[in-house]
Amino acid sequence: MDIEIKETKEINKEKIIKLYKANKWSSAEKPDLLYKALMNSDSLITAWDGNRLVGLGNAISDGYLVVYYPHLLVHPDYQGKGIGKMIVDKFQKKYGNFHQQLLTADGKAIDFYRKCGFEKAGSTQSMWIYKGDEHN
Repeated sequence: MDIEIKETKEINKEKIIKLYKANKWSSAEKPDLLYKALMNSDSLITAWDGNRLVGLGNAISDGYLVVYYPHLLVHPDYQGKGIGKMIVDKFQKKYGNFHQQLLTADGKAIDFYRKCGFEKAGSTQSMWIYKGDEHN
């Protein structure tokens, strides 16, 4: 397996939707909005096996102090192979010195992010208004 991790400025929308559907993410039901959101991120890191998109993560940032990582997903066929960690490492090269790095994690993603150096944010509690149902 020879996976290429790169920062991407433009990507085929159908490849994105296919990846999101494989992971059963509800944002795949809004393909145009999802695509626009990713294309307008501060950073979009993608993972490729040849011409197959097998993972991606995006970052939203003020460019100086704070970065938020809304999405990180790896195709189910490629999970557990270190691809998510490679994407996080690429983000750390860019944002590692920022004052605050934020994300929301649930399920098995919690342990993954702990292994990447993230920790529960003190006594804070995640709160949201969410239109999907995959995080109940």
